[in-house]
Amino acid sequence: MGVPLTLAAAAAAVGFLSFTPTAYTGLAQLGKIAGCGMIVAYFFTFTLLPALVRVAHPPGELKPVGQPALAPVDHFLERRRILVISLTVILLASGIPALLHLQFDFNPLHLQRENSEAISTLRQLSKDPALGLNSAQILARSHDDATAIVNKLAALPEVAEMRTIWSLIPADQDKKLALIRNAARALGSALNVAPGASVNDAENVEALRRGAQSLTTAAGTADGQGAKAAKRLAQDLTQLADATPEERASATQRFISPLKMDLADLREALKAQKVERASLPEDLVRDWVSQDGQERVDALPKGNLNNDKTMHSFATAVLVAEPRATGQPIENLEWAKTMIRALIEAAAGASAAIAILLWIALRRFRDVLLTLVPLMAAALATLEICALTGFELNYANIIAFPVLLGVGVAFKIYYITAWRKGETDFLQSALTRAVFFSAVLTGTAFGSLGLSGNPGLSSMGKLLALSLACTLTSAVLFQPALMGRPRVRDSKITRTT
Repeated sequence: MGVPLTLAAAAAAVGFLSFTPTAYTGLAQLGKIAGCGMIVAYFFTFTLLPALVRVAHPPGELKPVGQPALAPVDHFLERRRILVISLTVILLASGIPALLHLQFDFNPLHLQRENSEAISTLRQLSKDPALGLNSAQILARSHDDATAIVNKLAALPEVAEMRTIWSLIPADQDKKLALIRNAARALGSALNVAPGASVNDAENVEALRRGAQSLTTAAGTADGQGAKAAKRLAQDLTQLADATPEERASATQRFISPLKMDLADLREALKAQKVERASLPEDLVRDWVSQDGQERVDALPKGNLNNDKTMHSFATAVLVAEPRATGQPIENLEWAKTMIRALIEAAAGASAAIAILLWIALRRFRDVLLTLVPLMAAALATLEICALTGFELNYANIIAFPVLLGVGVAFKIYYITAWRKGETDFLQSALTRAVFFSAVLTGTAFGSLGLSGNPGLSSMGKLLALSLACTLTSAVLFQPALMGRPRVRDSKITRTT
């Protein structure tokens, strides 16, 4: 078992470590932990495990280990291997067009629970364009540069509004100030009334009943919406008048205190003065203009701000027009590019490293292909199932594919080394039983992540479990048909030995 187990452990470690040289730091760190874990597990497999077996001295099997009931399937794979290979190729080829609909989720917020308080609050705030949470920002070198950027981005159909520090200065101030002065004259006498003496609870009760009576009289026998509302309010006032003094004091605290604050804000608003660049607060200016004269320019997106396609189109259009842009939509777009690039680099690196390991051990190009082709078929089947079922690839679950290469090749190595020794009838052999339970245990460990309440971990567990299922199916059914009968020379060597 030394050679296949060493190859399997090395390939699995390579799969985990494949993200290490990429720019995806999070998965690179995860890969380092898992890859080092494989090395430790390999060491204990050849040291601690044999010692435990020797000490425990478990009894031998009472009967040969295998699945004789699967003999017909073995015979079918041997007699109809061309048919099995052809059907597999046709099935995989027919699913290739579905890969055009493979979905990538570029929004890191989707890796969090949608109903969590933080995410729910953020989504509510994102709907308000005034807050600019989904805006793109550009740092202009000067005021003239900022003006040029505004004119350029304002022409984009994906941009709803442009903002600079000059956006904080209201337009048509003379007209608006005249309206505010008129409102101040009309409301000033009511808003600036000096507070009178405190009223006692009995006076409050009398006022509540008087108000309820006035509302009831005003509603009369009418049956419209206004009358119904008046009667409802009159009933509430009467109920409050009949309540305890403590309940009326609580109602005063809840209703009157906020009203006083609102009236105070209104009084201040009616004192508005003309706003100029020099009159803006210094801390507000620092948010928009640096000490060396650089100005911040904000571009606000148009459309549904919580729609990923809308934000992707906005970010792409802004970057094309102004490559210096940054902000949350731009970051999401760049993260997506980093993710896809890291996936390609990791998959290519893992494939090349595993192919080299196999060549060193097997020394036959055909045998290397017989190991890798079923693995590629499993990877393709996994992607096609994701595309057909609408399962999205995201920042967390893409680690499944390099891991699939590493862990999956382990199953293939066991079969190819047994086949090179002249063994046949794999489905009914103890090897398939070992591979099956190994896959089930690994799939259970990974698949348990699918029960996590965190969407990122859950999707990682589901995709890892799916990829392992495809890998096991490919190893057990497709690879024996692909290998066929053992080579005569290897069979003779095995029999002689």
